[in-house]
Amino acid sequence: MEERLIKVGITHGDINGIGYEVILKTFSDTRMAELCTPIIYGSSKIAAYHRKALELPPINMNIISHAEDAGVNRVNIINCVEDETKVELSKSTPVAGESAFKALEAAVTDMKRGVVDVLLTAPINKHNIQNEDFHFPGHTEYLEKCFGGLDKKALMILMKDDLRVALVTGHIPLSQVASSINVGDIVNKLRIFNQSLKQDFGIVKPRIAVLSLNPHAGDAGLLGTEEETIIIPAMQEAEKKGVMSFGPYAADGFFGSQMYDKFDGVLAMYHDQGLAPFKTLAMDDGVNYTAGLPIVRTSPAHGTAYDIAGQNVASEESFRQALYAALDIFRNRLRYQEATANPLRKQYFDRGGDNEKLDLTKEDDTDGL
Repeated sequence: MEERLIKVGITHGDINGIGYEVILKTFSDTRMAELCTPIIYGSSKIAAYHRKALELPPINMNIISHAEDAGVNRVNIINCVEDETKVELSKSTPVAGESAFKALEAAVTDMKRGVVDVLLTAPINKHNIQNEDFHFPGHTEYLEKCFGGLDKKALMILMKDDLRVALVTGHIPLSQVASSINVGDIVNKLRIFNQSLKQDFGIVKPRIAVLSLNPHAGDAGLLGTEEETIIIPAMQEAEKKGVMSFGPYAADGFFGSQMYDKFDGVLAMYHDQGLAPFKTLAMDDGVNYTAGLPIVRTSPAHGTAYDIAGQNVASEESFRQALYAALDIFRNRLRYQEATANPLRKQYFDRGGDNEKLDLTKEDDTDGL
């Protein structure tokens, strides 16, 4: 795989937001196409519209029909929507949602065919993209349906450098959080998180901090009992599966004292508990990574940003970092697979006599090194 550039499928997201702006700004640096083979799933005409509206430098795009035809050291684009598709900057429209889904569907199809290595998604509008084929809160849940099946569950990780934040519950109303948390789900999230830190980030023995649900970690039951009845038992169960977790920690003190620097990952109980502090720390260059699936998918940590669309003020740094992360994770997975493909059997010695004899008759069911 190192002999060729990694093929990155890039979906254009909501055409009325800042998706094309961050894509075009990223690849205006010609060195980016030397790191990988980018394949944009979108529209060359819409890309040209955004470039002119933003007064960005021209990019020589290679229009192709199939991912297999992608040119090396070129910015490739596959047209997925009709030429007459209307762009209305800063507006949420059904056309924008339909265009976002068509690009995503085409990229997913190519990933299933194995002609694209990793997926990088520009932001979508979770409302206007809804249709009979996409009835999910976001990319994560849709990709879990496409690539997960019964045994593979997705886990959203927001990351910047060594700060990685994952969630037990995702896009659900705050009023449903407490009733949605249970031992089984926390154990499963810890297990997926732990495995991702190993195979995707190359951490041999990950340390995961777990946040409490209630203020002051429940204050010995005074402010809530979920820590004692659900979270701690889940951590104990996960420990039996080889997961090192610590806590539960009250979220305010944990982030306020920078305790996250001491851990490889942080598991939050609900969306804003983990993402509000994360985006405060890393909004400009944070990355959204979908762990737990057989594919690698990243995205910038920001949304469509309608409020600044078309103004040429959006930063491409988060998108660029999402590209770097996808390439790094893909390579880390290859190394992990190679390292764990043929594990050595443990060797037992008979120490009953004066001479230690190697005994290879005993079976070992270990699946690691």
